[in-house]
Amino acid sequence: MRFMVIVKASADTEAGVMPPTELLEAMGKFNEELVNAGVMLAGEGLHPSSRGARIQFSGKDRKVIDGPFAETKELVAGFWLVQMKSLDECVEWFKRAPMLEGDQLEIRRVFEAEDFGAEFTPELREQEEQQRAKMASQHAA
Repeated sequence: MRFMVIVKASADTEAGVMPPTELLEAMGKFNEELVNAGVMLAGEGLHPSSRGARIQFSGKDRKVIDGPFAETKELVAGFWLVQMKSLDECVEWFKRAPMLEGDQLEIRRVFEAEDFGAEFTPELREQEEQQRAKMASQHAA
């Protein structure tokens, strides 16, 4: 199972305040543990919402809304994408994540092809597999 572990934004992350060196070092060690265990697929921090945009859809209309966005508690400051055996395993790993006082992580399972049922036809599955293979070849190290 794949999970996205979402780092919720704070007033500091939205203000562009960089974490202290000690936290960056601890985070590097934690990420190394995830990599060595073979469970980390990706992980990144995000710039503040003031450097972002939203696109709102209404029929054929598209409205672009420039950041910053008001509700800090609803924003994302970073993420990990991991592969674990269960939600419980993921929770146990991330209870050890080096975070600042008051920080919050949200863990969400990523949909897999089998989660979509019959609506995800064999043709759609093949299309997705081809897209994943192409992405992997485009971004191979």
